[in-house]
Parts: sequence; C-alpha cells; structure tokens
Amino acid sequence: MNDEIAMDRKIALKEWAVAVKALTDGRQIMVLRKGGIAEETRDFRLKSPRFFLLPAYEHQRAELLKEEYRDELAAVLEGWTPDSPDAEIAAYAEAVDDIEIRDQETVDALANYHIWTDTFTEERLKWKRKQPLHLLLLRVYKLDHPVRLPMQAVYKGCKSWVDLELLPDSAAAKPVLDDGTFARRAEEIRRAIARQ
Repeated sequence: MNDEIAMDRKIALKEWAVAVKALTDGRQIMVLRKGGIAEETRDFRLKSPRFFLLPAYEHQRAELLKEEYRDELAAVLEGWTPDSPDAEIAAYAEAVDDIEIRDQETVDALANYHIWTDTFTEERLKWKRKQPLHLLLLRVYKLDHPVRLPMQAVYKGCKSWVDLELLPDSAAAKPVLDDGTFARRAEEIRRAIARQ
C-alpha cells in the first residue's frame, strides 16, 4: 500500500549515499549523527521529525564500512562525479526516536545494526567529545518515482540539513518495512542499548 507524502516541509538530511541505500533497501533503520563541519549550530539538532534523505557522496570511505558493504559503495559511486548536474531524492524518513549516546559501550552494542566499522563509530563518538552522538531510528519510505533536482551549491558541503528546491507538492511512497517488522527491529535496538 502506498502513502501520499505531503511535501510541505522540503527539508533533507544529508547522509552517505551508501547508508541511504542501506536504509531504502531495509537493511538498516538507523543513522548516527553529530553534525557536519559547516553546521549552523555547534551540535546536531533534529530540525524536523520528517525529512527527505539526500545522498551525499563526499567523504565516503570503503575502509569505514563493514566488509560486506564495501561493494555497495562502488555501486552507489558508479556514474557519480563531483560535477554531477543533479541530485536524486528517492526516500523520505520519519525519525521515530532520537536517542543521545555518550559512551563507547552503547555504541558497541549497536554494532550488529548498521553498515559502519567500529573505527567509524568510535571516531564519530569521539569527535566533538562534549556533544552526544544522536542515534536516529528512522521509518523510511521509498518514493514511487525518484525526484531529480538540479544540483545546488547548498546541497554540497559538510552540513546535516539542507532545504530542497523545486519539489512537487506531494508524492506517492511506500514503507520500506511493514509496521510489524519495523517495530520489532526498533525495539531490538532499544533493548540492546538499554542493557548498557
């Protein structure tokens, strides 16, 4: 069953393209955020509980992905160049939880639920040490028809949130995971970190 997504809030979270693929394929339901280098605020903030996912191609490194996801990186980079004339939006997400993490034990408890290596998650936790790492549990919807937008300078660079231009007023989308599967996986993650 498809849902109609109202596009009145035209905001997107930038995330590694390989992670966006894992989210839209239903292989993971979470992202870990601390904010980008060029963030408007000193720390990460959830600007909106609902947003599009904008694939980011800069800074992706194969050695920061678990072995089984490294081929996925090559696949998402195929055909992409730094001067690509457009950006593709193929997914929409709802943040059902924003959990702050401050310790390595909790980060370690998440190891089975994402595509990144321990090195990547450790570095992310340690960067801006005084700020918490945000675990966003995301309910992801795949757009029936991806939207291609002309590339804007604001879509590039190291910031978490971007305002999108030229989106239609609404789009049909379907949840990547059914309600029961998503609820079970989200609860499994919550239980894993609650033990820490």
